[in-house]
Amino acid sequence: MRVAALYDVHGNLPALDAVLAEVDADVILVGGDAVAGPWPAETLARLRGLEGDVHFIRGNADREIAEQTPGLAPAHLMEFVRSRLSAAEIDFLGSLPLTESIGVDGLGDVLFCHATPRNDEEIFTRISPDDRWRAALDGVEADVVVCGHTHIQFDRRIDDIRLINAGSVGMPYEHEPGAYWALLGPDVELCRTPYAPADIAASGWPDEWPAATPEEATEFFERASRERA
Repeated sequence: MRVAALYDVHGNLPALDAVLAEVDADVILVGGDAVAGPWPAETLARLRGLEGDVHFIRGNADREIAEQTPGLAPAHLMEFVRSRLSAAEIDFLGSLPLTESIGVDGLGDVLFCHATPRNDEEIFTRISPDDRWRAALDGVEADVVVCGHTHIQFDRRIDDIRLINAGSVGMPYEHEPGAYWALLGPDVELCRTPYAPADIAASGWPDEWPAATPEEATEFFERASRERA
């Protein structure tokens, strides 16, 4: 069993299509925040139309879209996304589970979550203290936990749990451009797929597309996590 973990697509259809052209896996795991971006309906249709075994979990933006409640994402961007989705598509986002567990060859039991196993919006990074991670992983019996949310790939260990951030397909904070994702089984491969970006402004997206280095983003997220604590 091999799993392609596609996290934080953020409605970036060209990035998603580039990754799907490369994926060779038994299962595709969509790790949340798939549609909150320039091409929400098209991105969701592409993912739901895939043949084979495809699993979805929810991200914070998916929940905010479905519940129409304030959250981490700016309200005007969430309204843009809602206006382009049907009621049935929004209901689908609202039905997604917080986590998914899959047995992966060579890795054992893998738990997929968006931010942490207990919450879809907690902020943790590759440099967050072990004690904070231990609290977030309390009670988890998986061998590997895969997350996203901060859009930066990493691979670290917290006691007996291998902790993977799959990165972001559509809005990565990395040094090189591309779409970032992870392939699991029999080991973990952190992948980058080059692609030709489309004109996001032409989609009607009402904001600039964010960009940052992993160091800048990590510093920002660590500061935000301390402020929220």
